[in-house]
Order: sequence, then C-alpha cells, then structure tokens
Amino acid sequence: MTFRKANNVTGWTVFLIALATYVLTREARGSLWDTGEFIASAKGLQLPHTPGAPLFVLLGRFFVILFGDGPLTAASAVNFLSALASAATILFLFWSITHFGRKLYNTQEDKLSVAQINIILGAGLVGSLAYTFSDSFWFSAVEGEVYALSSFFLQHWYFGPC
Repeated sequence: MTFRKANNVTGWTVFLIALATYVLTREARGSLWDTGEFIASAKGLQLPHTPGAPLFVLLGRFFVILFGDGPLTAASAVNFLSALASAATILFLFWSITHFGRKLYNTQEDKLSVAQINIILGAGLVGSLAYTFSDSFWFSAVEGEVYALSSFFLQHWYFGPC
C-alpha cells in the first residue's frame, strides 16, 4: 500500500473514531456557560453576544433544520455540529502530523520504506488520538459552543489539507 493511500485510510479511520466518540458522548440538551445562548440563537437565527459568531449561528440553524426544526431537537442538532467540526479538526490534525513527519525523511513519497510509513502513521495516530481524548478538547466538542468550529477553521486554515 502506498503512503498516500495508507495516510488517507488511517486519517478517515481516526475521523470516524473521533466522530463516534463525540456523537455518543455529546450533551442531549444545553448546559451551563454560553451554550444555551448559542443554541437559542441558532434556533431563531438571531445574534448571540458580541462578537456574535454569525457563521456558527448559520451552520447551527442549518443543523437545526436537518434535525427537524423543533425546540426539543435544537440542542442536539447544535451539539452534533460541534461534534462534527471537532472530528474534522482531528482529521486535519492527523494529516498535518503525517505531512510534517514525511518531510522529516527528506525523500519522495514513493521512496518511503514500510517501516518509515508505519512510524509516520503511528506518530499521526498517537498525536491525533491524544488530542481527541484530551479533557479540554473533548469538553468543547460535545457542547454547542463556538470553540469546536473555531478549532476546525484554525487547523484547516493554518495547515491546510496536507
């Protein structure tokens, strides 16, 4: 198996692990902090406190509509948005680690040995799964808060799809 194919398969596997973890442990309703405000803003397409996070509210509204546009499902929909954005952050983190790990070998992609591929993918697995299960990231991944979407855009913008 080539490095590119192994990297893609392993990356998407890490994404599915993170997504399953966050979706199964997401909050069923709102919690303390600002999550109630963001969920209500997404349900009614309103602006929360400054600076407002308009993209989060728009995407939250889209997910509220997907989940049935009811007041009882709004919190679950916005929490699912956070779980999905966090899992995508983990995917890009994995690909960023393997991208830089490959650069350390100073060789072409097709000239990597099986041992080198395993080392690079292992580093990506350890790094991304350690961040997946870290307390602070997991806590923000399961509630309807802007931190999950912010992490996704920061990871994607800064490193890009490697």
